[in-house]
Amino acid sequence: MEARSQVRRDAAPPGYTTPPFPSLHIPLQDPENSLYTVRDIWRFTLLWTLILFGLFHLGAAGLALLMQTGKTRVNWKYLGLVPLAYGIVAGAEALMAGSIVGLIVGASYVAGKFTMSTWIPFVWGWVNLLVLIVSSFTIQGGL
Repeated sequence: MEARSQVRRDAAPPGYTTPPFPSLHIPLQDPENSLYTVRDIWRFTLLWTLILFGLFHLGAAGLALLMQTGKTRVNWKYLGLVPLAYGIVAGAEALMAGSIVGLIVGASYVAGKFTMSTWIPFVWGWVNLLVLIVSSFTIQGGL
């Protein structure tokens, strides 16, 4: 069995339409579920980053709310703002990270004339989230 190359020699195939989101299909090299334009790659990366950042931040907001159980009733007045604030921060961070990574990866794939599986933006969304988590820790013993 011969593996198909991911290198393409021309633009998107005739009649190409962007696969519907999320389109995480197997086999990975299915041409119907491949991304060919920077716009599509950027959009998929941004959407996955928004979803993952939103879930992570809302989970953190849930933990923050759980830590307030047993406190006085006065504190509960403003606790509804916590998930909203976390959601806004998640959206802003995801918009920046997803856009930058999506455009860089998209430009690299298009310049190299590669097709992109719809799994790649999903993986880059996780990479963005892991970078966010690792960068949230303080670095001990600086230079």
